[in-house]
Amino acid sequence: MAALCLTVLALAPFGVAQDTPLLSGGVGFFTSTNAGQTSYLPTIQPLFAAPLGSRLLVESRAILLENFAPHGGSNPGYDHTHFVSLTYLQGEYLVTRHLTIIGGSFLIPFNTYNDRLSEIWIGNFQGGPLTAGLGTEGTGTGTGGMLSGSAISRRRYSLTYDGYFSSRVGNQYFASNRSAGGRSSLYLPKRRLEVGLSYNRVLQGTHENFYGGHLWWEPANSGFELRSEFARGHHAQGYWVEAAYRTPAFGGFNSIVGRVEPVFRMNQSFRRDILFSDSLPRVNTQRADFGMDYNLPHNTRILTSYSRQFASTGNSNIWQTGVVYRFLFPAWKGN
Repeated sequence: MAALCLTVLALAPFGVAQDTPLLSGGVGFFTSTNAGQTSYLPTIQPLFAAPLGSRLLVESRAILLENFAPHGGSNPGYDHTHFVSLTYLQGEYLVTRHLTIIGGSFLIPFNTYNDRLSEIWIGNFQGGPLTAGLGTEGTGTGTGGMLSGSAISRRRYSLTYDGYFSSRVGNQYFASNRSAGGRSSLYLPKRRLEVGLSYNRVLQGTHENFYGGHLWWEPANSGFELRSEFARGHHAQGYWVEAAYRTPAFGGFNSIVGRVEPVFRMNQSFRRDILFSDSLPRVNTQRADFGMDYNLPHNTRILTSYSRQFASTGNSNIWQTGVVYRFLFPAWKGN
């Protein structure tokens, strides 16, 4: 994949304007206070997309994260850690209008949060739901190949699919487990309703099956969004339901009032036994997330939220705030 990227960088300047590589992504500054402990998290998530001709695309996303937290007790100053990694690096080849072949390190297509909402400039909350790691191997990525596309596309409905195989990789930048699975979704454009099912099977160590389902509903011109998922693994299961609303009643979505977006998410995770091979909490946990976002002009968002978490090990309050800017520009001037 590295050689493929170098080839793209070498040849892209000789392409036409529509083949110009793009730099996109998000820059954010977040704060999180969990059970009285506060962290400050400046984050950059750049995304690079480089088309090579009309059928080949190379795409990658990285994360650069800094974490500052005050020393405990009377000791002044801050502890500091940082994390830098490639989230994924993949090549996509468009075979037909119904089939795209993907190879490299890719986001596992299990339910929807992992590959649709995990970017900092898209999600309505700073943190993910309790079940975000269930069915995605913990790392969220696979290394191997995937087939993706639209099986059927009609005026009243469409059916899409994703099927993948991942090999075991121990590299720190592209860590993945040996697994296989996929997702299928039915979309009704008139109702703007999507329902889908997901499956994943781990093929190394103790073989495990994961099942998932999702439902999204975004009525046209209403400003309302409903997103939900259910996931079940061998040792745990859970769900999340999220609702968001922007009113068009006071001058449209781009008015001062229309940019305000209250959001709510309910999460629950349940242990099925006392074994732990997943990233879910060790005990049954419930969490209610209340948020108030503001969508500023020029792709800037302010995210604020309060969460109350309930568990037998103790209840806690979580306060989070952040500012995110989405950027998008060509890597260099096209012809």
